[in-house]
Amino acid sequence: MATLIAVGACYLDTILTVEYYPAEDEKLRASQLEKRRGGNVPNTLEVLQQVLRWKSISAPLILLAVLPNRSSPATEEIRASLGPHVDFAHCFYRKTSSVAPSSYIFKSLATDSRTLVNYSDLEEMNTSEFEQAISKFANQPDSIYHFEGRIPDVTAECIDCIRIRDPKATISVEVEKPNREGLQRLAQKADVVFYSKSWAQAQGYQSATDCLQRQTILTPKASFLFCTWGVGGAAALRASDKSIVQVPAYLPHSGHVVDTIGAGDTFIAGVLFGLFYTQNQNMVKTLSFANELAGRKVAQHGFSGLAEKMGQF
Repeated sequence: MATLIAVGACYLDTILTVEYYPAEDEKLRASQLEKRRGGNVPNTLEVLQQVLRWKSISAPLILLAVLPNRSSPATEEIRASLGPHVDFAHCFYRKTSSVAPSSYIFKSLATDSRTLVNYSDLEEMNTSEFEQAISKFANQPDSIYHFEGRIPDVTAECIDCIRIRDPKATISVEVEKPNREGLQRLAQKADVVFYSKSWAQAQGYQSATDCLQRQTILTPKASFLFCTWGVGGAAALRASDKSIVQVPAYLPHSGHVVDTIGAGDTFIAGVLFGLFYTQNQNMVKTLSFANELAGRKVAQHGFSGLAEKMGQF
């Protein structure tokens, strides 16, 4: 069974729900406070392990993230949040730090949007560390490396390292932040690419299909491209025949959007499951599954119990 090595940042999130975004120097009382573990890649792992257990599939899930020292309460909290099915043994522990990267998220009820402020004093992963880490499990059958798409220069070097050490591995990359330079270069190196609506719009694309059709020319290595578009649904492109599949946004019967934090990460978990942990790579089923999984996520707080709600699949 495929081994997934997921590379990205791990945060402890503080989420404040407010009626509206306050003006500068304004005092505002939050209506709700929530604390939980965050980070794109850990969120994806949390959902993917749910789906694998739901389908009685046992597969190695390995996290590569920079964390405080091993014995710090922050590291223990992060480990506990993902449980025993995610392997933390290859993470990069900073012995002199006890504080995890933190994210402060403001959710506005008026606009149904969110604003994030991040903080971290941990030294970022470097290429030498990454190369040493993957040397311990390179050339395992059916290895998949999934990158969050942060620090593009270092990530590009890490991908090059994988191509040399583990040439049969599959590499997927998330292209999300519109103001992060170098993400296009990462997309050009990957086998599977996930584009966010915000990044696509910043490049001038008018829809998910517009993004994929134009990106396939710029991503010669990619076998599959995916793009989410919020209420506009999601689309997928298979490079072998340039076929495109598109599905509308999914909402449960309640029709209410409760919590959009991690919706994109949930979508990625659904796609990774469909591509690498099922018997066939049916694009319609894979996209529909990931789209519904993400739709069910936005209708609840957090990620708990998502897999069990996917009964029709």
